[in-house]
Amino acid sequence: MKELPIYQIDAFTGEPFKGNPAAVVVLDEWLPDEIMQQIAMENNLSETAFVVHRQKGEYELRWFTPKTEIDLCGHATLAAAFAVFNYLEPSVAEVRFHTKSGLLTVVKEGSLLVMTFPSREGEPCEMPEALVKGLGKKPKEVYLARDYLAVFETEEEIRNLEIDLEELKKLDAFGVIATAKGNGADFVSRFFAPKAGIDEDPVTGSAHCALVPYWKKMLRKEEFVALQLSPRGGKLYCKDLGMEIQIGGEAVVYMEGKIYV
Repeated sequence: MKELPIYQIDAFTGEPFKGNPAAVVVLDEWLPDEIMQQIAMENNLSETAFVVHRQKGEYELRWFTPKTEIDLCGHATLAAAFAVFNYLEPSVAEVRFHTKSGLLTVVKEGSLLVMTFPSREGEPCEMPEALVKGLGKKPKEVYLARDYLAVFETEEEIRNLEIDLEELKKLDAFGVIATAKGNGADFVSRFFAPKAGIDEDPVTGSAHCALVPYWKKMLRKEEFVALQLSPRGGKLYCKDLGMEIQIGGEAVVYMEGKIYV
């Protein structure tokens, strides 16, 4: 039986019980995929991150929802970086993660952890009937990258969406982003991925890989403050770099311990 360190971190918030919780499991070497999937299912958080140390400031990183491994996750990357900076290697100021989406870097900037992610600009697409039924309202525009990006006129529409998860499960994309211009922020969003076991994600860093290039064109600026309007809520500080974007946020530890597998 293996004894593995585990941390549960609330990402994209400076307060416990807000933002998006992620588990971070520290490994000496990769476990079988089915065991990592079972750990993620047992944790029952939107994502569990697994890290394997390579050398100083460098790790391999993978992410699992309760149902499947995914190719990119923002809040669990932020949580993994928090674990490195606070527990695993407190002397480093930058961590480099080797992932299925390439090299991801995270640096400390004051109270913020700032990640560099690939930009994923969506392409205009037809509006699937299941998307309209699933969101309970017809968006004004729809784009497709990894996820559907549904654009609405107002923040109030995003807050008041009447979601039909069974309809959203019919879509041929990982998830659905709903967004609009914000009242107290540059833009707001919500994120749903019921096929992956995530009914509504509290805060979704990877969704901003599509949100930032869209809002750069709409607002004609390159730096943004974004809010995700889930019940827990979260704040993200974003910057468009062209082929990449920066996503910054705070994080706090909720729990640390050990698991036995």
